[in-house]
Amino acid sequence: MSRVTTEEKIIDANKQGHPLSTDFKEGNTKKLYIESYGCQMNMNDSEIVASILSETGYNTTLNLEEADLVMVNTCSIREKAEQTIRKRLEKYNAIKKINPNMKVGVLGCMAERLKSKFLEEEKIVDLVVGPDAYRDLPNLLEEVNEGRNAVNVILSKEETYADVSPVRLNSNGVSAFVTITRGCDNMCTFCVVPFTRGRERSRDPQSIISEIKDLQEKGYKEVTLLGQNVDSYLWYGGGLKKDFEKASDIAQATAVGFADLLKMVADTFPEMWVRFFTNNPQDMDINVLHTMVKYPNICRYLHLPVQSGSTTVLERMNRQHTREEYMELIDNIRTLLPDCAISQDMIVGFCGETEEEHKDTLSLMEYVNYDYGFMFAYSERPGTLAEKKFPDDVPAEVKKRRLQEVIDLQRKMSLANTESYLGKTVVALIEGNSKKSDQHWMARNSQNYAIVFPKGNQKVGDFVKVKITDCTSATLLGEYVSHS
Repeated sequence: MSRVTTEEKIIDANKQGHPLSTDFKEGNTKKLYIESYGCQMNMNDSEIVASILSETGYNTTLNLEEADLVMVNTCSIREKAEQTIRKRLEKYNAIKKINPNMKVGVLGCMAERLKSKFLEEEKIVDLVVGPDAYRDLPNLLEEVNEGRNAVNVILSKEETYADVSPVRLNSNGVSAFVTITRGCDNMCTFCVVPFTRGRERSRDPQSIISEIKDLQEKGYKEVTLLGQNVDSYLWYGGGLKKDFEKASDIAQATAVGFADLLKMVADTFPEMWVRFFTNNPQDMDINVLHTMVKYPNICRYLHLPVQSGSTTVLERMNRQHTREEYMELIDNIRTLLPDCAISQDMIVGFCGETEEEHKDTLSLMEYVNYDYGFMFAYSERPGTLAEKKFPDDVPAEVKKRRLQEVIDLQRKMSLANTESYLGKTVVALIEGNSKKSDQHWMARNSQNYAIVFPKGNQKVGDFVKVKITDCTSATLLGEYVSHS
């Protein structure tokens, strides 16, 4: 994977694999060591797990050697991610030889995919828990403590964890993530998510509002609504999205779509910034754009994974949009939200990709002028439709060359986009210290650009105006002007 970003916060590389820490709860005597890998959904799921286990006697620890229970929340989306998890499991088992009472568990997407291997063939874990089974953790741990392996990877039609108040792990106290949908109905041929996270269902909007209200009362200034396909949110009283047509006339008439939810959140919390991630181009309703126009507290940033600029490749990927439809969406964004930053996901070297199809991707990138993005060479994933239907026939050296061309173009566009801010004054939210200097703040503007400036009398959580004086392709540098 390669990433050209503005220290983009949705998949924070610095949190990948870091042990997660929560507030100490008096009376809890057992210690939980938990690591997360992959998407922000996994990070948010780890917060749910920590909340559930906190109620059964566990406080988190940053010390692996002293843990009673070690949990790793896993990602299956790419081969490299799975290799990383396997290395971590080797490390855990080495510690387990010193501390034989320690239990090891696998959570998330790899849990569902490799349950038999982990438990029966390789015998490297004690329990395996899928994304919809976290409530069952106390029962599963009882099984383990009685000397039996434990597994629950059943996918649910209803589970949204709406009533679980997630603890905030390694939080900056300013920005928080709130999951509004789970699962995915889009059967993209390259992706394992529908098989590991199940069908799509949405959360009761009132539970979402309640969670955000709790965050606001705790001093948070920004919330990001999360989902595999956040803009296909649809609440009609519960159940799978695919069953919406079977619902009663009243349920359909009173259903809440994503534009409705976004309006509700922006209206209820006018002092908070609102972001959302990740979007699917086919589900991006024009009403969402109109809602963004109406509410200045909805941040001017959209992550719009396109995967390829070629319609024929998109067809093989089973993406439900064409190149032309995607460009029309971009035109609408540029017309309605001219100050909106746009980022991408791009896969190069997908099955059968020709040089002309690759050039289509480069030309689409130029058309959109992305601010930043996540770029990958295709790697075949076991169990996906692509593995069954298409040969992975683009040579590795061709994938490498095409990926570099995509990266080089993105870097060029990213630099031009950051340079366009020079001399301008922007509003930004201070998130914490700069990574390179504790004498500087790192803030973020509505467009999701990281902004670094010297410290003064400001504090974390302040909205400030900053004049941009310099930049790199990934970061804006500036000087404090005033509070906003």
